[in-house]
Amino acid sequence: MTRDGSPSRVTVLGECVADAFADPGRSGPGELTLRALPGGGPANTAVALARLGTPTRFLGRFSNDVFGALFRDRLSASGVDLTGSVSAPEPSTLAVADLDESGQATYAFYADSAADWQWTAAELAAAQQDDAVCLHTGSLALVRQPGAGHIEDHLASAREHVTVSVDPNVRPLLVPPSTYREGLPRWCALADILRLSEDDLALLLPGAGLEEACDTWHSASARLVVITLGGRGALASLDGHRVTVPSPAIDIVDTVGAGDSFTAGLLHRLAAVGHLGGRLDRLSLEDVADACSFAAYVAALTCSVPGANPPRAEHLATAFLSGERRLTKPVSTPTPVAQPSPNRARARAVP
Repeated sequence: MTRDGSPSRVTVLGECVADAFADPGRSGPGELTLRALPGGGPANTAVALARLGTPTRFLGRFSNDVFGALFRDRLSASGVDLTGSVSAPEPSTLAVADLDESGQATYAFYADSAADWQWTAAELAAAQQDDAVCLHTGSLALVRQPGAGHIEDHLASAREHVTVSVDPNVRPLLVPPSTYREGLPRWCALADILRLSEDDLALLLPGAGLEEACDTWHSASARLVVITLGGRGALASLDGHRVTVPSPAIDIVDTVGAGDSFTAGLLHRLAAVGHLGGRLDRLSLEDVADACSFAAYVAALTCSVPGANPPRAEHLATAFLSGERRLTKPVSTPTPVAQPSPNRARARAVP
């Protein structure tokens, strides 16, 4: 909340991606019908935040093609403010998804020279406003040039008056993991919150344990590190003090957008209780546990429906009242967890 009692605003900066899924029911001999859904990690996070009730502004570069219109419509329908976004002549980014029997997605990306990566310093300077308490970014926009360097400069400027949140969201066959490894110390120096998955961890710090990884990123200046563990919940570390939270039991349809929804739930909860807007100085481990438990529930509900379709605030309220929430009380000290798997979900980059 702001000082006048109004909800705190969060700005999300990054890409939109058209997620195309095979539609066997409409495919025939010698043809494959695809169903395209609007996605992209930062865009998913913005949608989830707005649906939860956090005033959200999205800074994106929208192509003038058919997918650009789809992205704008989805974000606007969810209540996201698009002031500061850019209309661009370059094409949209396309990812063709293949789901396995467990609902895990494999992607083939069509991303070269897409609109999302062409940010200029002038565009970002024109988009900057001082009414947000948090700036969240990450994913491909933070590693794809020429825009990535300008986004880092924008973070450095914005952190003077906002909390900075980063989700690396590593895509190893589209961008080499070494690029993320090189950038991560710089991002940690800019970020107050680092949220990533255990699959990301396996690529960023191969062979490192969860707690070792947290300490590494704390030493690089990130105060709050949250590592999501899929069905096993999440581990959060605040200046080296750790807490684990479980994941709710739920029937999974697919996991598309789950991590993005977790990030949105985390930022929404922290903003609602007034912890965003600075360097997290008043944040306690109990606050972290509460926010991560809420985030895990938002992510679980996203996994219960097809695609990146995060819940709205009214759905959450109904789910709580109907007893759908099946969370146990988070512990205040870390519980033993399995080490990250070295195997990352597959992805293919297509020129």
